[in-house]
Amino acid sequence: PFLRLLESQLQDQKRKYDEEVEALKKQVDVTKEQLEKQQQTYLQIAQLSPEAQVEFGIQQEITRLTNENLDLKELVENLEKNEKKLKKQLKISMKKVQDHKASQAMVLPEGRQYDFNMEVAVQRKEKDFQGMLEYHAEDEPFLIQNLIT
Repeated sequence: PFLRLLESQLQDQKRKYDEEVEALKKQVDVTKEQLEKQQQTYLQIAQLSPEAQVEFGIQQEITRLTNENLDLKELVENLEKNEKKLKKQLKISMKKVQDHKASQAMVLPEGRQYDFNMEVAVQRKEKDFQGMLEYHAEDEPFLIQNLIT
């Protein structure tokens, strides 16, 4: 039994090692392709005149900055959408809290006060309870009165 356990552990380690080796080989291949492309671009640039090399470098930088600018613009748009969504959720939550406070103020007897400054969860999962009610012993007369009315 112990040898089988060691053997299975060894096989697992070998499998993980093989997977890592394959992943690294793929990464090396991708890096080689990128290097070849860069070398070809460099050879093409080296054949150009100095003025054309400067122009090419400027064009490359303009392209890079334009792409970066577009990415940042998209990020800003996504953040603005998210901000609007969160503000809307906040308004809805605040409305629910105010409604809850108003309904509690009507239902609670004058002698009882609760602290409504607790944090409110933005999303609540509604549950359907049947037959069971959990309450504090001091709330029993209040609950009976509400059940009767």
